[in-house]
Amino acid sequence: MSVIDLTEDLVAIPSHADESTAGAFIAEWLREHTTGAVNRDSHGNVIARKGQGDDSLALVGHHDVVPPDGSQVDADGEYVVEQRDGRLYGRGAADMKGCVAAAMLAFRDADPAGELVFVSFVGEEQGGVGCQAAIEDGFAPDYAVVGEGSTGYSAPGTTDVAVAHKGRRGSTLVAEGAAAHASEPDAGANAIYRATDAVDVVRGLDFPSTSVLGHEMSGSVAVTEIDGGSAWNVIPERCTVTVDERTVPGERAPLDRAEAVDGVTWRVDQDLPPMACGDADFADAVLDAAADAQDSAPEHVVKPHATDAGWLAQAGTDCVIVGAAEPGEAHTADESVSLAVIERCRDIYERVAESWPSE
Repeated sequence: MSVIDLTEDLVAIPSHADESTAGAFIAEWLREHTTGAVNRDSHGNVIARKGQGDDSLALVGHHDVVPPDGSQVDADGEYVVEQRDGRLYGRGAADMKGCVAAAMLAFRDADPAGELVFVSFVGEEQGGVGCQAAIEDGFAPDYAVVGEGSTGYSAPGTTDVAVAHKGRRGSTLVAEGAAAHASEPDAGANAIYRATDAVDVVRGLDFPSTSVLGHEMSGSVAVTEIDGGSAWNVIPERCTVTVDERTVPGERAPLDRAEAVDGVTWRVDQDLPPMACGDADFADAVLDAAADAQDSAPEHVVKPHATDAGWLAQAGTDCVIVGAAEPGEAHTADESVSLAVIERCRDIYERVAESWPSE
């Protein structure tokens, strides 16, 4: 079976509301076509292992997808999958069933230098719940190549190696006041005024920054939503402010300073960790494999989006990201992936598996 055929089969399986059918397909394919020991854990993650060595290398993906656009399903609710102009179109093609297929074939064919692990997680699109659960159960590879998108960063069509990515911390500022009739504003405490004072604190914060393997990374902080008030003639007693922060390894913006405003509290709603590869030799080895698999010259790059690599890195795995998706392809109504780049990623994964860890 070719990587294109396998990708088509995977993309055709709906997995936005329930990943179980896709997970069962992956597990059964691995049992039938590889010599690996295959386990589908109680969370739905599919993990396969083969080879031996002191160090383990994991090829990492996920088989859940975001809900499809109406144009991506047919009248029966099945996913629409089609090839045209050298690309495969369908929900999950870019994010990231193409690279799951590439990793499955690389796992099958590679003669690994150490222990080789294939894993496809559930729940990546829900904040990495499958990856977190696996880590809690003891999943701890030494190294990982995560198949999220890294193509088109240094140059169009080039599959690069991301050595770091930003995280995301989503939080809420809650301003409490006291209601009163608007004709007597001094009789109450205006929660919106308190919230805007807190927003001024956020606007004055410096963005976090750091350097990873010589690459500068800068985070960001932005107020994205505000909600308060109950009527045009009532002094508001409550107002909430949503803050989106893009984090970098080792740094966080001091958002708790907003609590210095009277009546304001701050809570964290989501904290997806950033990733930084801590092993330059591993990053260089994967870059060499990527260079050998294509005519263009890939580079080490930094990725702006959080992935399961953040959870793995937080748990002690040295990660890089190599994948077929290009910026702006995932989660769109016309999501697609280059067939040639899926083939390339399969080649890269097999090359890395057979050369790392190096002796």
